[in-house]
Amino acid sequence: MPVKIGILGFAHGHVNMYCNQWRDNPAHDIAVTAGWDHDSSRLQHNAATYGFTPYADPQALLSEAGVDAVVVAAETSLHAQLVEQAAAAGKAIILQKPIALTLAEADRIVAAVNQRGVAFSMAWQMRVDPQNIQIRQLLKSGQFGKVFMVRRRHGLNTHEWPTFTSLWHVKPELNRDIWADDAAHPIDFIYWLLGAPETVTAEIDSLFDPRVPMDNGIAVYRYAGGPIAEVVCSFTCPAAENTVEIIAEKGSIIQNYGDVPSCNVPRAENAVGLKWYLSATKQWTYSEIASPPNHAYRIAGLAGPIADFLHGKRPPIATAEEGRTVLRMTLACYISTREGRRVRIDEL
Repeated sequence: MPVKIGILGFAHGHVNMYCNQWRDNPAHDIAVTAGWDHDSSRLQHNAATYGFTPYADPQALLSEAGVDAVVVAAETSLHAQLVEQAAAAGKAIILQKPIALTLAEADRIVAAVNQRGVAFSMAWQMRVDPQNIQIRQLLKSGQFGKVFMVRRRHGLNTHEWPTFTSLWHVKPELNRDIWADDAAHPIDFIYWLLGAPETVTAEIDSLFDPRVPMDNGIAVYRYAGGPIAEVVCSFTCPAAENTVEIIAEKGSIIQNYGDVPSCNVPRAENAVGLKWYLSATKQWTYSEIASPPNHAYRIAGLAGPIADFLHGKRPPIATAEEGRTVLRMTLACYISTREGRRVRIDEL
């Protein structure tokens, strides 16, 4: 029996990747039957593409008994309101990142999910990427000993996108800015690997076009007794290779081709995506997991885990509480940048 899904907003383009997979792969057993968007042209375009019933009002969609779950992919500013409505209607909820614009909005989401007892998951792509899962398993195996440093480089080439300056992603009232929107990915990755840090020191700035604020930044997260974790993001990055470096007592882990600037540009044939070195063997081991041909494959890769969650076959990709913690880690970067100091995460 397919899970019948309604889409609440098509602002986040990632949702189209999921819809394509669910439409084209019957094994997922997901049927997109309803959709809403405040942008009527966007709604009608997607209704024609996927063959769902369009609704002019989200509450009307949520009143449909035949809708089992919703994917909230509207602008970030609408997340709290839509999650509250969906939870009150008893629907399972998949929420696009980031969880919200403010901690107050995140608190509303956590409260709505917990009070109504609905199934809920954040849609974090990095947590289901096969190479990233292998990285996490390697660290948890204990064979690398104490971890000293973790670095995640992440980026986009938005300065080369002809229409990006006019999109909702760069409007503060809808999405804050590109750091809040997309640096949230590697920040969640660090949290997923290491847990919540104690402090952060950050420098974020608008270095290319003021219409795309906070387009480059570095955040250094400190954990008591180690490790030190660094998130390096440039959203004006034409090309790159290395995405993850982990330095540990008994070895190192390297991942290449893990984001748009590194995955979507030419690379050497049979280039290794993930490898690790152990002092005990004094040699590199190459992962059997191939890097995808482009980043769209990684985004589309969330469709299966979301389907499994909605069918009760796996736990949430990330809980609402985890989404809130990642938002705290992200917003603390702004305080550090503004005040020029190390900021405790629990200050927020």
